[in-house]
Amino acid sequence: MHETFTGTSGAPVDPPVKRPRLLVVGLSVVVLTVAVLQTAVVPVLGVIADQLGASMVAVSWAVTANLLAAAAATPLIGRLADLHRKKRVLLVVLAVVLVGSLLAATTSSLALLIVARVLQAASFALYPISIAILREELRPDRMGSAMAVLSGTLGFGGGIGLVVVGLLMSGDAGYHRVFWLTTAFTVLVLAIVVVLVPDRPRSTTGTIDWVGAVGLAVGLSAVLLAITQGNSWGWGSPRTLACAAGGVVVLIGWWAWEKRVPRPLVSIRMLSRRTMLFTNLATIFVGMGLYFAFLGLTQFVQIPRDVAGYGFGATVLEASVIYLLPGALTGFVVALISGRFIDRFGARPVLMVAAFAGMPASCSSRSRTRPRGR
Repeated sequence: MHETFTGTSGAPVDPPVKRPRLLVVGLSVVVLTVAVLQTAVVPVLGVIADQLGASMVAVSWAVTANLLAAAAATPLIGRLADLHRKKRVLLVVLAVVLVGSLLAATTSSLALLIVARVLQAASFALYPISIAILREELRPDRMGSAMAVLSGTLGFGGGIGLVVVGLLMSGDAGYHRVFWLTTAFTVLVLAIVVVLVPDRPRSTTGTIDWVGAVGLAVGLSAVLLAITQGNSWGWGSPRTLACAAGGVVVLIGWWAWEKRVPRPLVSIRMLSRRTMLFTNLATIFVGMGLYFAFLGLTQFVQIPRDVAGYGFGATVLEASVIYLLPGALTGFVVALISGRFIDRFGARPVLMVAAFAGMPASCSSRSRTRPRGR
């Protein structure tokens, strides 16, 4: 008996993928790219600063510029994936990431390294596109477990990336090794997408709200720039205040525009719902905490105590395996089991318990100024 499947537009499409588990595995490797690209760079920031003769403040732009570009590009790439074939957009994103990895692996210029990291920021869109592909290909009863696997892969990928980077950077190795690793990994992921991801027709029609895309990019970038550079510029400096105030004004204008435009980039009506609003706010604060903790911890543990009066003097391998890997693996395990607790108790109690569990650990880490046994 022949079955006809319809997409969201009502037009007939090909039947769902025959091997859904293999698709989930393949998309998990795609999502792994996001974690590897983000965690691989942080432990070697000190090495990059030494080898390029730059300050840590300047080198930290390799992370800051990456996040700014991701905030600006991810919504736009997601919309492009809705309007065009998702597989093709996925391949284009991976091609951009590959160019960024090659540039980072071959340059010894900090400016070009930052440009490369901006190109790699396109990888942030891989996760939402992968989720969208799963929604098209899997039955609803399989989506929960599939999303848990993809979410857990982010933590697992971060842990694997930290270990591999630590091993690569043993001795006096150059930081270029890290980006050759990301280059090879991106080529592998490209091959996986070509083989495993089905090429479906586009699921919707419409146009891109370019005004909304530019407004969101400018507003978010300005606010994030003020947050990330406020400590070095001074929280009360004209540059910080101008970026923060200007970003807020642009975002207010963007909000008003999105409420009026017929086909907005972001649905303000959905975003304004109480549940969605507070979920996004919680995500923002959790992300900020993880970013500051991850970047700050990496720098702190690698600083020689006899030079600065603080720090653990850890190597890249020690920083990766001893101080960063446990948290990444914990995140992987928690992501895999959290779905069951959410189904049983609801998302709010689980989020509250997780937040309260993290508070004692944060306070304990602040009280320790030297590693055990020293």
